[in-house]
Amino acid sequence: MKFDQFRGPVLSLFRIVIGLLFLCHGLSSIFGVMGGSRGTGQAIPFGTWPGWWAAAIQLVCGALVLIGLFTRVAALLASGSMAYAYFVVHQPKGLLPLLNGGEPAAMFCWSFFLIAVFGPGVWALDTVLRGRGKGPGEYVPTGRANLQST
Repeated sequence: MKFDQFRGPVLSLFRIVIGLLFLCHGLSSIFGVMGGSRGTGQAIPFGTWPGWWAAAIQLVCGALVLIGLFTRVAALLASGSMAYAYFVVHQPKGLLPLLNGGEPAAMFCWSFFLIAVFGPGVWALDTVLRGRGKGPGEYVPTGRANLQST
């Protein structure tokens, strides 16, 4: 069995799940839904630095990554915001993510960096708008099906 045929769809599923999880963090912090900000049941007051702005990045970038639109830029911005969160909020409490509560920030940071590097996958608006993988550096699945269609 050739596993290469699953690269594009699996990358897309990874992007969709990570985008949805990030979007949920933004929704909970901005609108106070799904337990609210940090489980308080409350929304972060509008414009509060850095919490509200981080939540706005989570909301917008999470939605863009979820649908696969402007994916690389949104993922890079999301990755940077999570790196900031880790080093400013979590790292001063301890060196290791297990000890400082920074595991989600570290995981999101590296997940979004992976998406920024590898692109959105085959199931994304970016891919559709670009014409099914004809963009520079975009992942294009290989195999007989693709050779026959070109």
